[in-house]
Amino acid sequence: MTEIKKEIKKDRRAFIKNVLSGAIAGSLLMVIPAGAALDQRLPEQIPGMRGDDSPFTKKKFAFIVDVTACIGCGSCCVADKNEYNVPDRNYRTWVERYIIDDHDGVFVDSPNGGLDGYTKPRTDIPYPVRDTFFVPKLCNMCEKPSCVQVCPVGATYITEDGFILVDKSRCVGCGYCIQACPYSVRFLNPISRTAEKCTWCYHRVRQGLLPACVSVCPVYARRFGDLNDKNSEVYKILHEPHVISVLKPGMGNQPALHYLGLRREVV
Repeated sequence: MTEIKKEIKKDRRAFIKNVLSGAIAGSLLMVIPAGAALDQRLPEQIPGMRGDDSPFTKKKFAFIVDVTACIGCGSCCVADKNEYNVPDRNYRTWVERYIIDDHDGVFVDSPNGGLDGYTKPRTDIPYPVRDTFFVPKLCNMCEKPSCVQVCPVGATYITEDGFILVDKSRCVGCGYCIQACPYSVRFLNPISRTAEKCTWCYHRVRQGLLPACVSVCPVYARRFGDLNDKNSEVYKILHEPHVISVLKPGMGNQPALHYLGLRREVV
């Protein structure tokens, strides 16, 4: 696994160099369309899960997004759309672009949820651009989920292994959970008329596989694993000196989604 990481980091430098095509710090980042130049050596298996027969109730899964690594290519969004046949103009995960000008103005956009990558620069920024970065968004899989509390029919529930899911056979499409989510990661499926959201690929995780978006990220910006495994990467990252944050901590939802290098401008 260590050798894979070294190769990914080495390839990431070359990848970004090709993607940016000579762009310099402070310019608008130009990123290739999603799905291109994926590193096929990325592992599918959750590290440490092979041969592990312990029950899932003994595990505590966590998701880490490295904002300093994300290049906004949109591969994660494409993988998610393909995995779940997500209706157009709806997103279980998406990528936001943050642009900071030299007067500290903050501009946020996410055209088509980042599915197409960021191939077009913004032309409406009034001052020279000082910085640009990307922030993936997805379900925070909270320990204290407000969406579960407000569902009147018990369609949104917590599994015995800590995942928050939606039982579509029970959902009446009232939208209470959508309004209650402080992270705006739920939507009403226009076809099924039921609530939908990211599940961290629960069906894959139960088979010991990484979420689809994690397995395709070409720059290793998404990490996933068991916090109860002290040898797991997520455990080491969250227990080493890093700038680790969660979104909207004041809401008290206690997200299991953590951000590495999250900036103060992120909302």
